[in-house]
Amino acid sequence: MAGLRLGPLLRYVDWETGSTATVWVEADRPTTAEVRCADGASGSSPTFAIAGHHYALVVVTGLTPGSTTAYEVLLGGRRVWPLEDSPFPASTITTPSTAHGGAGEDAGPAPVRIAFGSCRWAAPPPGERDAAGPDALDTLAARLAADPGAVRPDVLLLLGDQVYADEISKATRRRLAVRRDLSEPPGAEVADYEEYTCLYDESWRDPEVRWLLSTVPSCMIFDDHDVVDDWNTSAAWLAAVRATPWWHERIVSALASYWVYQHLGNLSPAALAADPLYAAVRADPDGTETLRRFAAEADADPTRARWSYRRVFGRVRLLMVDTRAARVLDEQRRSMLDAEGERWMREEALADPGSYDHLLIGTSLPWLLPPLVHDAEAWNAALCRGGRGGPDGRWARFGENLRRRSDLEHWAAFPGSFRRLTELIRTAGSGPDAPATVCVLSGDVHHAYVAEPAWPADAPDDAPGARILQLTCSPVHNAVPGPLRAGFRFGWSGAGRLLGRLLARHGRTGPAPIRWRKTGGPWFGNQLMTLTLHGRKAALTLVQAKERAAGVQLETVLEQHLTVDDQETFSQSTEC
Repeated sequence: MAGLRLGPLLRYVDWETGSTATVWVEADRPTTAEVRCADGASGSSPTFAIAGHHYALVVVTGLTPGSTTAYEVLLGGRRVWPLEDSPFPASTITTPSTAHGGAGEDAGPAPVRIAFGSCRWAAPPPGERDAAGPDALDTLAARLAADPGAVRPDVLLLLGDQVYADEISKATRRRLAVRRDLSEPPGAEVADYEEYTCLYDESWRDPEVRWLLSTVPSCMIFDDHDVVDDWNTSAAWLAAVRATPWWHERIVSALASYWVYQHLGNLSPAALAADPLYAAVRADPDGTETLRRFAAEADADPTRARWSYRRVFGRVRLLMVDTRAARVLDEQRRSMLDAEGERWMREEALADPGSYDHLLIGTSLPWLLPPLVHDAEAWNAALCRGGRGGPDGRWARFGENLRRRSDLEHWAAFPGSFRRLTELIRTAGSGPDAPATVCVLSGDVHHAYVAEPAWPADAPDDAPGARILQLTCSPVHNAVPGPLRAGFRFGWSGAGRLLGRLLARHGRTGPAPIRWRKTGGPWFGNQLMTLTLHGRKAALTLVQAKERAAGVQLETVLEQHLTVDDQETFSQSTEC
């Protein structure tokens, strides 16, 4: 009999019809996966095979709009979820009402709650000390499980580093040591597809997280540690890593496993039905070589795959943007996105103005950084492309070395892309049909903050009408050393801004097209942000997982309205 190896994960819930969802599972052998809901909705799918593993993405149809229904998972006709003697409430699918209403202050039947964060080390086994502190996802799951009536997020955005292929746990290291000699490259890092499955097992079998992902829909995008630190930071880095004997297998396995474990669930049933790769893999008794060939081609030519995608939640539009695989790395044409990726993002952001009240751009890497960090990355990019002494000079070599050691690879390190994204955001937030907010949601930098741009005073007619914000939340479960905390704080300071201007002068980068200020943070700790969007209103909450005498708790450190004139802050902790 087939058993449930991993999952279920509730992934896509259709906000247009309110009647369709997708559920991802991994079985331990070939079988048919079925999802049955208490309200009579159901779906089934045969598993497909990749590298000896068996997966299904079940499309559930017939759900009742505006309802919450419990579901169970069957493999080969035998119930395998919920688990026997599970301490958690039933896994459920919550569908939105289809009566979204029109634009306006009170549009829509209910708020849309979007929780987001990034950078999660898997929680250690019970009894083992957690060096990173309490896991925010574990703590959220415990809170929701203890109070079935508590308000839940409508969707969870995981903005990168869902797994760490290059920073593995002791338990995973022991598993890998059974397979191969860890003194040989790549050492104590993930080497192939089978070892990637170990990472997902460790992360998603965590009982609290497993239940949470079974009942809260999720959207995901990768960042560098899903593959390796500094992934695609520069052309020189890529040339060096491609010369190693282990890289080809790593990148093919990384992209193949990402497609299976994360990307497929991001897609709507209609997109899945139109995907030729998904059809080919499902039609083949063993889709391994088909998927590996696709992954190798996607690495060699990023235009062969588009990992970015759009989701719509009533009158909220979300663009999840790939800022890793789609990069152009030639120093003279350096761009965060290739031409097709930029075209896609622009078209999706500007299509059907007036049809949404809020535009969210999910990008693992922040658009607006602490000013010193921004100027340092722009200065470094100028050095690397030869702005001081030519592309083969001493300054260029220094710049490349510094870029890799200091992770200088955010939007600011791609100056042309930064300007184009800034202009796109300004355009999207302007005009009579502008949304109420345009928010860039990011992670990566292991702290949280809120930043707001100020548009040039000499062009007031070009200033957007929308409230535009950079919302950064990281980590979900990781750590940041004390010196980096001090560095991030300094980066926002007046002295940090002055140092940044000196770097910009040395690199001849010129001023940034906008200025911005920090309006919240920095906050350090394991944390999650939640945007609550209702009609044209928006509110932001930040919670942190804290160890207290009564146990681990989620403590609110920020509650703020984003769309009222006085920007009233209801409560904000000043402790960092």
